[in-house]
Parts: sequence; C-alpha cells; structure tokens
Amino acid sequence: MDTLGLYHEALQLARDLGYEVREEPLGELPGGRCTVKGATHVLINLGRPVADRLESLLRALAADPRVAAEPKSRLLETRLQGLAGASG
Repeated sequence: MDTLGLYHEALQLARDLGYEVREEPLGELPGGRCTVKGATHVLINLGRPVADRLESLLRALAADPRVAAEPKSRLLETRLQGLAGASG
C-alpha cells in the first residue's frame, strides 16, 4: 500500500471539500477536525508518522457526508467506508 500517495489523495479531497488543512507540529495531539470562526479546519500533526497523519485525516473526512459524492480511488473509498462504518 502506498501510504504517502493515499495521504496526498486524502489531503486533496479535504481541500476540494473546502477544508482549510493545516500541517504543523502539535506535540502529543493527534490532530483532527475543528471549526474556527465558522470555517472548518483539519489539523495534521507533522510530528506523527505518515500512517498516523493519514488515519487522522481519514477520520475527519469519514464524518463528512459530502465525501460520498466526491471522486476518489477505490482504496481511499474502502478506507473511508471502513471508518464510517466503525463510527456509526
């Protein structure tokens, strides 16, 4: 599995959906979705391994119902569906 490629695809999907994606060191915080002044952001902890960053980003995206209508690879679709099913 190409974790880095999937991470970049998920980043682009988040941006296409209108999220402000911020990649920065967050110490021990994993990152995730938040709202600041009405705008939805996804914070990504650059101090974490790529697999952890991908997981955090996928969890943020899986909670958004708009994701279903967006074009994405079969692998990304499968990962998002797995997370959506686990949370619901």
